[in-house]
Amino acid sequence: MAGLELMSDQGYRLDGRKASELRKVQARMGVFAQADGSAYLEQGNTKALAVVYGPHEMRGSRSRTLHDRAVINCQYSMATFSTGERKRRPHGDRKSTEMSQHLKQTFEAAVMTQLYPRSQIDIYVKILQSDGGNYSVCVNAATLAVIDAGIPMRDYVCACTVGFVDETALADLCYAEESGGVSSLALALLPRSGQIALLQMDARLHQDHLDTLIEAAMTACKGVSKVLDEVVRQHLQEVSVLSGE
Repeated sequence: MAGLELMSDQGYRLDGRKASELRKVQARMGVFAQADGSAYLEQGNTKALAVVYGPHEMRGSRSRTLHDRAVINCQYSMATFSTGERKRRPHGDRKSTEMSQHLKQTFEAAVMTQLYPRSQIDIYVKILQSDGGNYSVCVNAATLAVIDAGIPMRDYVCACTVGFVDETALADLCYAEESGGVSSLALALLPRSGQIALLQMDARLHQDHLDTLIEAAMTACKGVSKVLDEVVRQHLQEVSVLSGE
């Protein structure tokens, strides 16, 4: 029944998109002067701010120091006003801790940590408005912030959430689709090499559909990477014009 509600007979979704169509992505880099790198990104109605500090000397316990590479520290949080529910969301709650760990794993696969031994890189991401695909939007915003900080990466790391309805893969789910009982997965990809940095599933999915969903997610991630590349090039152009003056 959920599938009939989420897809019209003409093949259009609740927000008017086609199955493989991404939400509109808008982003700005260098939005927070006090940080080494920062970015603000909107993907549909989901909005995130990412801030990066480092690489810098290890803080806190020295036992966490890695002598051959940098330690990546990620912290995810949601603004109290980000959803319709006005409840306190402490930094240490289970969902935030889990999301922070997923972001850490993702960026460990992309950042060239071996260039900064005995150092630490801090990535903070806050969801300002939530309308589905929070993990994916955080990854995409943090990628721009890491680039803004001048930290070398193997490739852009781009993420997208996809779902399966009526034998059709839907790219870049919004909140209504995520909460509509759709089998979904979130995937983070390094597009040039095709390396999957992280694959997360919260619901059961028939094995026959897994390859279709992964393929749809990878295609969507490559679409996101083109948008992020345009944002980076536009930012570099603006910076070069300003420095030229």
